[in-house]
Amino acid sequence: MRKSRRVLAVAGAFPLALLGAAPAPAQTADGAPVKELGVVTITGGQPTSLPTQIPTTIEGVTREQIEHSINATDSEDALKYLPSLLVRKRYIGDYNHAVLSTRASGTGNPARSMVFADGILLSNYLGNGPTNAPRWMLVTPEEIERVDVLYGPFSAAYAGNSVGAVVDYVTRMPTQFEAHGKVSFQHQPFDLYGTSTSYAGKQVSASVGNKNGDWSWFLHFNKTDSEGQPLTFPTRLVSAGTVGNAGTPVTGAVLGNNRSNQPWYLLGTATQYHTQQDHIKAKLAYDLSPTVRAAYTFGWWHNESEGRPTSYLRDANGNAVYSGTVNINGRSFALTPTDFNVSNEDLTHFMHGLSVKSNTKGVFDWEVAASLYDYRTDTLRAATVALPAALNGGAGRIVDSKGTGWNTLAAKGTWRPDGVHGAHIVDFGLQRDSYQLRTIENATANWINGAAGARSQAFNGDTQLLGLWAQDTWKVARKWKAVLGARAERWSASNGQTGNATTTVNHAERSETYFSPKAAVAYQANDLWVLKASTGRAVRMPTVSELYQGGISGSGTLINNDPNLRPEKSWTTELTAERDLGNGLLRLTAFFERTKDALYSQTNVLVTPNVTNVQNVDAIATRGLELSYQAANVFVRGLELGSSLTWTDSKITRNDKFPASVGKWQPRIPEWRASAVATYRPDDKWSYTLGARYSGKQYSTLDNSDPNGFAYQGASRYFTTDVRVRYQISKHVSAAVGIDNLNNYKFWNFHPYPQRSYLAELKVSL
Repeated sequence: MRKSRRVLAVAGAFPLALLGAAPAPAQTADGAPVKELGVVTITGGQPTSLPTQIPTTIEGVTREQIEHSINATDSEDALKYLPSLLVRKRYIGDYNHAVLSTRASGTGNPARSMVFADGILLSNYLGNGPTNAPRWMLVTPEEIERVDVLYGPFSAAYAGNSVGAVVDYVTRMPTQFEAHGKVSFQHQPFDLYGTSTSYAGKQVSASVGNKNGDWSWFLHFNKTDSEGQPLTFPTRLVSAGTVGNAGTPVTGAVLGNNRSNQPWYLLGTATQYHTQQDHIKAKLAYDLSPTVRAAYTFGWWHNESEGRPTSYLRDANGNAVYSGTVNINGRSFALTPTDFNVSNEDLTHFMHGLSVKSNTKGVFDWEVAASLYDYRTDTLRAATVALPAALNGGAGRIVDSKGTGWNTLAAKGTWRPDGVHGAHIVDFGLQRDSYQLRTIENATANWINGAAGARSQAFNGDTQLLGLWAQDTWKVARKWKAVLGARAERWSASNGQTGNATTTVNHAERSETYFSPKAAVAYQANDLWVLKASTGRAVRMPTVSELYQGGISGSGTLINNDPNLRPEKSWTTELTAERDLGNGLLRLTAFFERTKDALYSQTNVLVTPNVTNVQNVDAIATRGLELSYQAANVFVRGLELGSSLTWTDSKITRNDKFPASVGKWQPRIPEWRASAVATYRPDDKWSYTLGARYSGKQYSTLDNSDPNGFAYQGASRYFTTDVRVRYQISKHVSAAVGIDNLNNYKFWNFHPYPQRSYLAELKVSL
C-alpha cells in the first residue's frame, strides 16, 4: 500500500473531527475564546496570556473533554489529539525531555514554541534541545480549566518563539467552595532487546478552593511516583571490535542495526528512571473593584530521581559484567565506567506570578504581570566508576545549576475607541524577558554524598529581550475584518562564560534590534463559510546554551559552541477556509514557512578540521495542508467525533557549511500526521473513548543518513490507539480505566516510547 493511501486509511478509521477543534461559535459563560469573522476574541475574567484579538487558527480543549476523553497523567497529555502537535513524552513525569513539536518545528526545536500557565511562561529558553522542555510539571491535569493553542507567529504580542505555536493553560479558580481528590495507578509491561519486565507508577492529588466576597483562593497538591522504561542503551559497532580471543567471553549482547543500518551490539540498558515528584500550587485573587482583579500564583516542584542501568552481558558463571574488556562472538570490546551510567538528581524549582488586570469591557482595559522561575536546587550526581562498586559510592561528578532561571515583566492594554462593538480594537504592550544560565560541573570523591572538588567545566550567561508591540483589529466592512500588527525587539546577550578545569573564556556582549510585521484578513463569504489569511515574521533569538555551552581545547580556544550565532528569521503564511456544518466545523488550512539561519547542530565541512556544533543553516522551506473537523451528536446522540490530517513538505534548500543536507527533510518533521478520537456518552454516567494517532517516516539527521527509524537513536513512524472508559458512580465520585498504546506499537524518537500502558483512577469532587 502506498504511504499516502495508508495515511488516508488511518485518518478514515474514525469520522473526521477534532476534539475541541475550534472555539465555540458564541461567547461562553466562563470566558472561553469566541469566534467572529475568522478572528478569535478572548473574553471573560479568566487569566490568559492571549491578547484579546487572535488573527489566526486557534484550537482548544476543555476540562470536561480531558476528563472524559484523555488518559491524562501529565498536563501535556491535554494536547494529545490536537492537529499537528506532538509532545515527546517518554514516561509519566518526564521532566526533562518532553519537548513540543509543531507543524514546521520538530522535537529538536522546543524554542520554536511557547507554553504558558495562566500567563506565566513555562517554556525553557535556556537552551533549544531535548533537555530544555517546558516546565509542564508546574501544572497538573486536575488543575486545568481549559487549554488554548494559537498556531503560528501571527500575533504581535509574542516573541519569535511563537513561530510554531503558543499554548496557554488556564487553571481553576473557584467561584464557590470546592474540593477534589484523585488517585491513579499505571502499569507498563515492557519488552525490548534483552529487557522483559514491567514498570509501574502511582499519583495522588488533592485540591481545595473557595471564593469569599472579594477574595478567592485555590490550593493544589500532587505527588507522582513513577518508574519509566529504559531510555538509553550502551552499544558497540560490530566493526569496531578487535578480532581475536582477548577479553572475558560474555553472552547476552543483542545484535541489531543502528539508525544507519550498521550492525551493532546492544550491551544493556541505562537511564532507567525512578522519579518521585511533589507539586504544590497556591493561587490567590482579590477583586480590588468590580472590574479590577489582582492575582498571585506560587508553584513549588520537587523531584528526586534515580537512574539505574542493567547489563545484558553475562560471564561463564552467569554474573553480570559491567566493566573491563569483553569478548563477544570472537571480537573484543573495552567497556568504560560510564557505559552503564548511574545517577541521582535532586531538584527544587519555584514559580511566582503576579498580575493586576482590569476587565471593564469598555473603552480601555489594562494588565500588568510579572513572573519568576527559579532553579532553587538543581543537582545531578553521577558516578564515574563502574558498577557494581558505584552503588556504594566512589568517584563521580556533580552538575549544579542553582541560580538558573528566568523572569518576565509585561504591561499591556486594550483600547476600544468606538466601544466594544466599534470598528477598531487595539491591543498593545511592552515586555521584558530575561534568562540566566548558571551551571558548574565538579569532580567529587563520592558521587553519592561527597563534596564538590575540582572544577571540570562551567557555563554562565544572560540573555534579555525587550519587546514593544501593537495590533489593531479593524472591522473594515460588515463581512470583512483585518488585523495589522508589528513587534519591535531589542535582544542582548551578556555575562557569557565558557570554562574548563583551568581556563575561562569571557564572551563579548551583544545587542541587536529586529522588527516583525504581522497581518491578517478574514471574510465572511456567507452564513456557512469564513475565509482568512495570515502572515507574519518571527525572529527566534539564540538561547544561552546555544551561545555559551560548549568547551575549550587544550590551547584555550572554543570548541562546540559559537557565541556569534545569528537568530532564526522566519516568514510564515496561513490560508484557511472554515465551514459551519451545523453540528460541527470543517477547516482546511494551507501553511507556508521560509526560515533563514535556522539553528541546528551540524558539521561544518568547509573548515579543517571539521567542526561540529550549533550552527546557522542557511534556508529551510516548509509547506503543508492541515484538515480538521469536529462534531457533536453526529450519527447518534451523545457521540463526539474528532480528527485531523496534516501533510507537510519541509526541506533544507541551502546550507553552505554542510552541502550534503541540501534537498533533505528537516529533522523530526514527518510528511504525514493524523489523529482521531471518538467519545460516546450514552447518558450522564458513562463515557467511552477510542483514540488513534499516526506519524509517518522521519529523520533525525540533517543529511537524512538515518533511514532505520526503528532503532535506538532513530525516529520512527508510528500508529497507536488509546481507549478510556469513565463512570460517574455518584454525584461526587467517578472512576475511569484506560489503555494507552492499546496495539502495543514499538516506536522511537531517539529513546523508545512507552509500550502498552494501563491506567486506573478514582476521583472525588465536592
